[in-house]
Amino acid sequence: MNNKILDFKRMIGYAIKAPSGHNTQPWLFRIKEGEDRIQIVPDLTKELPVVDKDCRELFISLGCAAENLCIAAKDMGYEPAVTIDEYNTINVYLKKTGVAKPDSLCLLIDKRQTNRGKYDSRLIPEDAIRQFRSVPLEDHVHAYFWRNQTEVFNLLKTYVAEGNCMQMGNKKFLEELKSWMRYNKKHAEEKNDGLSYAVFGAPDLPKFISRPVMGAFLNAKIQNKADMEKIASSSHFLLLTTQNNTEAEWIDLGRSLQRLLLVMTQQGVANAYVNQPCEVSELATKLQELLPVNNEYPTILLRIGYAEPAPYSIRKSIEEVCCLE
Repeated sequence: MNNKILDFKRMIGYAIKAPSGHNTQPWLFRIKEGEDRIQIVPDLTKELPVVDKDCRELFISLGCAAENLCIAAKDMGYEPAVTIDEYNTINVYLKKTGVAKPDSLCLLIDKRQTNRGKYDSRLIPEDAIRQFRSVPLEDHVHAYFWRNQTEVFNLLKTYVAEGNCMQMGNKKFLEELKSWMRYNKKHAEEKNDGLSYAVFGAPDLPKFISRPVMGAFLNAKIQNKADMEKIASSSHFLLLTTQNNTEAEWIDLGRSLQRLLLVMTQQGVANAYVNQPCEVSELATKLQELLPVNNEYPTILLRIGYAEPAPYSIRKSIEEVCCLE
């Protein structure tokens, strides 16, 4: 195997650390002999037809993976150029420059995580929020921050609760969620994907015990109680929007989101997704009208703040997601 292919596989090793809905890892990486590019292809066998019926969050995940790959490529002495074709395949063209451009964000790719726990209620200083606002975003993508106890923060909190009620009352939503839950260490390591028992703070118990116990918590009342406590402990909401709600914009939003996540990781700021109001289309439409976002489409909602590190989600190996042709 030549050095270029080895470099490309190292880049893919960074790309697969990107976040994804239910940790589905919905990507395939294609390397062709003699070509100076890596293709990132949506793996539609990992789609979530209930919670993500338009594959919006899937394509956002692909954008996050592409951004990680580009950051790693520059760090390794390549100049990346990204295009998206008519099949929504991401082509990352890689020109060897021989001059590495070290990026402090590259060192943070392994450290970034989604922290679903309760935060410590400290407010993020305005200087840090200004730094986050200055992170360059792709065209047609915008980021909005609202501090805890402000009018918009409280409005979003009520929409998270309403989204929980609608999702948790949907039998198909619950079936889909349970299909991606990994109930103990053995189950997680068999699959190398999904929502591990550890990220929920559950102990490593036999599946016949943990499955009904974890399943018992999947109802709107319990979910809302937990989410309202977690939101109250957070510093800000962060909302990312798109202009036209298209596949290409979702990928660009993913690239922008990943930059923000890495910069927040650099500053010791935790994050967790509270996408319920964006995932339920009727709620997203209402928010598009109510929020001061210039009629842009609410696409990704996170709560951010300070917290102790959480367990990391498991990942598939490079070999499981990479195809060399």
